[in-house]
Amino acid sequence: MHDFTDETVLVFGGGPVGARKARRFDREAEVLVVSPDFVDRSFGFASLVRAAPGPDAVADWLERTEPALVVAATDDESINETVADAARARGVLVNRADQAGGRDAGSVVVPATVREGPVVVSVSTGGQAPALSKHLRQELETTLAGADEMAAVCADLRATLKSRDVPPSRRRKLVDDVASSSEIWTALRSGATNRRQVIEDVLGDDPSTGGGAA
Repeated sequence: MHDFTDETVLVFGGGPVGARKARRFDREAEVLVVSPDFVDRSFGFASLVRAAPGPDAVADWLERTEPALVVAATDDESINETVADAARARGVLVNRADQAGGRDAGSVVVPATVREGPVVVSVSTGGQAPALSKHLRQELETTLAGADEMAAVCADLRATLKSRDVPPSRRRKLVDDVASSSEIWTALRSGATNRRQVIEDVLGDDPSTGGGAA
């Protein structure tokens, strides 16, 4: 995993693959797409440059934009190879969309990702089986429902226990019990309880916390 916040991601290729890659990184990075043509209605979130970057122009684009990551997503294998070579020569991370497996050092695999607030789970098959990554991502979407609220509960509970000088080993045990409780997961997902109520219940039930509501 890599944080691209406030970084530049340079995408070569404006077709369906380039659009998908641009959307993925637009969550955190400044995305620049260079292509002679763009997929209709697929953009609107990235800066677009209508250009056909030949092999001689690729290095100049990297020099001007100083990207943290370069995506080679054109339909021309030779251009993609040139993009990858130019990125590696400058020590820049590269994601080559037309290549699966056997990647060189510095290559980036973009995994299937599930996000629930601060909880992020990624699945990668090393580019070998994208269909499997997609299937597992869909399975995880169900499994992780409510994980954002559970993360908030655990964070608040840890902070409250620490403020009450509960010993570290006991804090870990109480937070672990909450995180692994199927009853609490179900209650949070259904809205039958909220994070404050969960914390108050834990504090009220355990003598080591001082008892009573937080």
